Formats: sequence, C-alpha cells, structure tokens
Amino acid sequence: MVKKRAKKQSKRKKAQKESSIRTDVWQLVMTQEQHRLAVLTVAEYRLFLKPLVLISYWNWENLSRLNSSEKVNTLEKLIHKTVDNLSPKYYWYFHKAISNHPSFRKFPSYLRRAAIQDALGIASSFVTRWDAWKRGEQKHRYDKPPKLTSMCNSYPAMYKGQQIKYHSSFTSVDLKIWNGTDWVWMQGVSIKKHGKSRHTRKGAKLLSPSLIANKRSIHLSMPIEINPQPLPDSDYVCAIDIGINTTATCSIVGKDGTVKARKFINPAGDIDRRDQRKQRIARASKLTRKIINQDLPKGFCQGLYRKSKNINKHIAQTVSRQIVEFAEEHQVNVIVFEDLSNWKAKGGKHGSLQKQRFHQWCKDKLVELTIQKFSELGGKVRKVNAKYTSAYAFDGSGKIKRSNKKYSQAIFQNGKRYNADLSASYNIGARYWYAVLTNSKFTRVWAGRSSSQTLRTPVTLSTLWDPSKA
Repeated sequence: MVKKRAKKQSKRKKAQKESSIRTDVWQLVMTQEQHRLAVLTVAEYRLFLKPLVLISYWNWENLSRLNSSEKVNTLEKLIHKTVDNLSPKYYWYFHKAISNHPSFRKFPSYLRRAAIQDALGIASSFVTRWDAWKRGEQKHRYDKPPKLTSMCNSYPAMYKGQQIKYHSSFTSVDLKIWNGTDWVWMQGVSIKKHGKSRHTRKGAKLLSPSLIANKRSIHLSMPIEINPQPLPDSDYVCAIDIGINTTATCSIVGKDGTVKARKFINPAGDIDRRDQRKQRIARASKLTRKIINQDLPKGFCQGLYRKSKNINKHIAQTVSRQIVEFAEEHQVNVIVFEDLSNWKAKGGKHGSLQKQRFHQWCKDKLVELTIQKFSELGGKVRKVNAKYTSAYAFDGSGKIKRSNKKYSQAIFQNGKRYNADLSASYNIGARYWYAVLTNSKFTRVWAGRSSSQTLRTPVTLSTLWDPSKA
C-alpha cells in the first residue's frame, strides 16, 4: 500500500511539473460609458488596496512565518469586524479609511480577499528587494533603496460566478463593476479577440482573470493552466540552423538520414528596419563625438535603441512561431537547435554594421521562445554541440569552402555547391539522431570510437547513411 501511494504521489508531482500557466489577452468591446465605469472600478479597487499594503508591511515579521492561506486569514482578522472577531487590531485605521471613502462599506467580500492577497504580494516583494539592497545586490553602485509603493497600479481579480460570468463559446461576458454608488452587473460585454485561444486546447483550464482598464485600452488578462499531452513519437525531427544572414534554416531529418522538407525563415523587412536604426545611431554617434569631443551623454539615442530592441523582439517572436508551425505541419515531436549559449562574435570591425548585427543577434531569445511555444503543444526541444556543423559537408566529403562571391554558398571538396546553412541544419539533425541511436550525449561531436590519435570525422548526415558508423 505504501509503494502504491508513493507511485501515485510521484505521478501527481510529474503532472504538476508538466502543467504550465500562460496568459492570453481577451480584448473587450465597450461603449464609452462602459469604459468609464471599468476604469472607475479599477480606481475603487486601488483605493481599497492602499491601507492593506501598509498594514501588511507593519505586520510582516509575524506574517512571513505563515503559509499563504494563513497569511490571508490573519490579515483579514486584523481589519475585518465579525461576530467572532469583535475587536480587530486595525479596525480603527480601516474605519478611518471607510469614513473617507464610504463606498468601502459595500466592497464585496470575495474582492476583499483578492485585495488582501495582492497586498501581501506587494509587501513581500518590497521586503525581498530591501534585503537584497542591504546586502549590496545592486545593478549600479549608487542605486537608491527601494520604496514601499502603497498606491500600486494593481488590477482587480475577477472570480468566476462572483465577478465574471461567461456566455456560450466565450463570445461575451458579464462583469460586476462599481458604478459610483453600488456594485452592479454589466451584461453582454462582447469579446473581440481571445489572444492565442489557448482555452480551446484539450485539458486547458481557465483561471481567474484580471480586469485591465485604463484610458487607452481595456481587456481581460486571462491566465490559462495548460496540461499538454506529449506528442507521439516520430522518426523525424525538425533541425534548425540559426544564422546571421538567414535567421533560421529548417529541415525535417529522419533517423535514416532522409530529408523530406526544408524551409528558410528570414524576415528581411524587419531586419532592414532594425539595421537602419543602428546605422542612424552610428552616424549620430560619430557626429556627436566630433562636436563634443568626449563620451556620449547618458540616454544618447534612447528612442532609437528602444525601437531597435523592440524590432528584435518581434523578429524572435515571428521566427519562433514559424518554426513551431513548420514542426507541427510535419508532425514531429522534437525540435533540435545547435547550442550557441556560450558563443561570442569574433568577426567585424568595431562600430561596423556587421559587428552591430552580431551584437543584435537574438539567438538565445529565439530558442527560449521556441521552447515556450512548442512545450505548450507537448513537444520537446533539444540542443546539440555546434562544433563543425557548418564547417563540414553533410555528404561526408570533408571540410567546405565558402564562395568568395556569395558567402552563404558552400563549395564541397568534390566540387558540389550547396547552401551552407542548409548543410549545417542537416548535420544538426544528424547529431541528434546519432546521440539517440548510440545512446550517447548530445554534446558528442565525433563519429565512431578511437583510442589512438587517428583522424576522425565529425558526425554529419552521411553518418546516418552508413549503419556501421552509427
């Protein structure tokens, strides 16, 4: 019986690890008056939250020793008067807040507990940052100490059935809002978009959303618990070569060395827009240095740097989405990247466009986003050793040479000309299959075994063609 219970507990832990929470943005369609009331609801929630933050901080020494549910119950007893709790410690303080804001008397109990949880989180965050600052964990030497922000820009949580009701197919919702005198239902609020529609996936669970309302926009921040089911095993993987000239070169590589599909992903328009801003920064930097004859001032070209960074994020999002779609299309369960986490650029002169492109290379962000997107579908992402993947031909003919006229073109030793990035992607897929078939590590570079100093060749696609090598 003990062993069975242990097995059940281990299964539950595994299921908890596999589940993840993602947030979709559900855009709401409201009239001008409805928008005003939604903003008023957020303002009312923040007013109620302010004294709770201060009380949480004053009692943090005692609250920090409790678990999450005990913290909420203890803080509620400190402020809320009931039949069993006739003299709360801070009732006088909260009563004063009520006298300034009589609307607090009608504040819903379920929203009060949400505000308490929010206040505890704000106080905990401040104490953690304050302790880190005292230990000297600062980004800059002269960083000022953190401040307890009692008037926080938090948004109210909308509990199902109490503050939000969903209509069929989630086409519209009913929201409970503050109209200035009472809490009333705002019915039939249409939903324009459901973000990435994660709620439609099998096993997805909707959690309590937050009402994000300000002067510019209004939407629901909808957290969704995803329990992805592992994708079925496949005899193919999606191998990705990340490059500077071509952002991602994809190929579907089989365990027998068969390549059944290829794809080049290169958002040239976005890359040009990013590079143009970098050129403008370089030009402005050169002219400014000539005029002032000293180091550039703080915040120099701040807007251009921000735009360039945002374009880079957009590139990573776009390319990672296309990679996952390509893998889905060919029903593979593994995406393979080369491990470039410790790679450093050596080429390019200081201040040149090439050097800037290396500096702006979003390789790590691209892999990170692909892992997030593909894991939601139940897929896996693996990394293999990047050494010699681009230097050796996929057909086993040896080292390649780059064409002087076109650097992306590789010249094999047998005279064959081929795309260098495509050849590298074949080798990346081959290294994954070689590690699986030989039960070795993904960091493996060389094929076969050798106890002497004899020459060896790295694993390439041709290694899978010859069963004796694998």
